[in-house]
Amino acid sequence: MAATARDRILLNLGLDAAVAALAVPAAVWLAAPGAWPPGVWWLFGLPAGAACLLLAGWPLGLPRQYWRFAGLPDLLATSAAAGLGALGLSALGALVGAWQSPNPAFPAIHALLLAAMLAAPRITARLRHAGRGGPLADTPAQSVLLVGAGDGADLFIRALMQERRAAYRPIGILSLRSRQMGRRILGVPVLGTAEDAAHVLDSLRDEGRLPGLVLLATQQLQGLELQRLLDSCDRHGVMVKRLPSLTQLRPAARRPGERGEPEPRITLRPIELEELLDRPQVPLDREEMARLIQGRRVLVTGAGGSIGGELARQVAALGPASLVLLDHGEYVLYEIDLEIRERHPELPRRAVLADIRDEPRIRRLFEELRPELVFHAAALKHVPMLEHDPLEGLLTNSLGTRVVADAARANGCGLMVMISTDKAVNPASVMGASKRVAEMYCQALDRDARRGAGAGGKGGMRLVTVRFGNVLGSTGSVVPLFRRQLERGGPITVTHPDMSRYFMTVREAVGLVLQASVVGVADAEWFRGASDRADQPPELREGGIFVLDMGKPVKIVELARRLVRLAGLRPDEDIEIRFTGLRPGEKLYEELFHGQEPPLPTAFPGLLMAVPRTADAAEIAAAIDRLASLARSGQRDAALAELKRLVPEYVPPGGV
Repeated sequence: MAATARDRILLNLGLDAAVAALAVPAAVWLAAPGAWPPGVWWLFGLPAGAACLLLAGWPLGLPRQYWRFAGLPDLLATSAAAGLGALGLSALGALVGAWQSPNPAFPAIHALLLAAMLAAPRITARLRHAGRGGPLADTPAQSVLLVGAGDGADLFIRALMQERRAAYRPIGILSLRSRQMGRRILGVPVLGTAEDAAHVLDSLRDEGRLPGLVLLATQQLQGLELQRLLDSCDRHGVMVKRLPSLTQLRPAARRPGERGEPEPRITLRPIELEELLDRPQVPLDREEMARLIQGRRVLVTGAGGSIGGELARQVAALGPASLVLLDHGEYVLYEIDLEIRERHPELPRRAVLADIRDEPRIRRLFEELRPELVFHAAALKHVPMLEHDPLEGLLTNSLGTRVVADAARANGCGLMVMISTDKAVNPASVMGASKRVAEMYCQALDRDARRGAGAGGKGGMRLVTVRFGNVLGSTGSVVPLFRRQLERGGPITVTHPDMSRYFMTVREAVGLVLQASVVGVADAEWFRGASDRADQPPELREGGIFVLDMGKPVKIVELARRLVRLAGLRPDEDIEIRFTGLRPGEKLYEELFHGQEPPLPTAFPGLLMAVPRTADAAEIAAAIDRLASLARSGQRDAALAELKRLVPEYVPPGGV
């Protein structure tokens, strides 16, 4: 019959009592070998020694300790109990007038001896459990080289020591600091630094000990440093993976006939492409973001998309009064609504299936819901697809934005944030040009509100436009396409060897969008109040555009090569990379700023501002109406000509 928890506690009590009783004569002899107490004293001394320890150890949890998992806190508790027990025995002896050792150091000797005798079986149980599968060096397992000589490496090695048949055998560690070289962690030597990876791997290869795997045991290695490590490992054909977080050890299934607890199994994960972006962490003012969102009614258009979905997630976490998710796609709207419901079941929310081009429907919705904050992420974004169907892009990106902006302003919204794109700068596609028209309209409305014209001066609706480049892994981006092609065994198709794009992660982009939103309403009375209202940046008075600092552009072909290497394969050998030529509307290079809108810094890292190019809001509205009328009647060439008149730098296919 299996022992119960009470049986284990009673057994621990008995063993500790026996150890305490044995420690008394040993301490007496060590303290004064020639001064042995009378026989009757032992009738008092032995049980008293055991009782004093048990009384001292009970509040410290000694009987409840799990010996095979004993650690430093357990040993500290046993030491404290030993000290208190020894002092208790000496004090009790003095109180009843019993025999006293002639050595005044007897209590200290007794305490040290008792602590050692209590710790010995606990350490033995721990070592026996840790070494039950044999030494690490003798385990038939894949040899690995760890990167990071910190807690991650320590816990990983300890986890391996708990397994009967460890899958991995660490042969060395690469530290992030040179001062750790030459040292050991649980017997595993630090062979060098991460920068020395190429040299260390060369040495191990020459010794015939090249590892089968390099494991990252730290989150600190990112960007270019991680890329250099991958390059060094790639030259030796060694795959790189990352250890899971310290809490992600999952129990393995128990084999038939096996007893005891299931063993932990360590599941490695691949390096994500996002980790190779050379982008420093940008500090964000989360307190001000929460101040903007908390207690307000928020509506997100395009909530089923990559940006809209992440906006919905981050906004929901900041405590709005309610959240409306609006999208034209039924399934993606269902998915994000389900996710928000599971993550924030207490948040009042509503999923709205609607088309932003449907002006009567949007107007009625805004009259009913009266959102205070609107994040407008709905757009058609696939460049080649919109080149084939340009009128759809004009109706959604240009007209749809005007419809949402007008409905928001007419129903007392305080802020609308419009998500734009780097393709709106010197556009070569309908997608970019249609988004530029949307930028122009939002800029014009924002300028009018800030100048005190239109709806209420300082209380007028702010329209913040945020422009950024590609988001890794977003719907329609190259990364999911490359991964799909990789799963099929290639080839990976790249349009041109010189094509480059700006990239950032979706979480980072949305964080900076929220930061720009805070800056964009800094002067609004409804946000801060009349007493602490901040002065608005001069550029914002003219409808300036916030531009996210995207860092350096990345060549698409290099992105493809990195994905192949992360899969443990060799580009151009295992997986073909094939160039297919530019598609309609594509440019080799994207730009974040037009020549007439030079970038200006803001007070927040990662956030820039484009000097505005604005026009009259009524004129742009009339032009958008003409575009919509031509698009609805199917007059493609006339619509593109009107688009070029609005955006002179746009050159449509065929030079219309």
